[in-house]
Amino acid sequence: MIAKFLAAQDRAYPEALRELRAGRKETHWMWFMFPQLAGLGRSEMAQRYALGNLDAAAAFFAHPVLGARLRALTEAVLLHAPDAAAPRDLHTIFGTPDDLKFISSMTLFAHAAPEEPLFRAALLAFNGGEEDRRTLDLLQS
Repeated sequence: MIAKFLAAQDRAYPEALRELRAGRKETHWMWFMFPQLAGLGRSEMAQRYALGNLDAAAAFFAHPVLGARLRALTEAVLLHAPDAAAPRDLHTIFGTPDDLKFISSMTLFAHAAPEEPLFRAALLAFNGGEEDRRTLDLLQS
């Protein structure tokens, strides 16, 4: 599982980080930078990079490269929180449906890595603290 994420991220990570720091996603990398729980996405890419369960998400976050990148990307999004110097909403940063994917990814990782405050901070800043209901339903099933 880890190898496919590393291979995809190695090519796209520098550009993804640059785009998020600038406040606008322009290229296609959402599936493997901010993965979601299996059962949410319908596209081939969404299914390829979906994480099967909470343990898979915890393993993703625990990986020294993938976890560090997820933190850095989330921090880059938080540069544009409503109370930041350069505020933007998620739709402006990601467009649709990637704004929704970001919330579902933050919900997943808030549960997979409860010791990491960044994910809850992103949910609070951009979604009033609300978690993605579909992700929660899948986690509980």
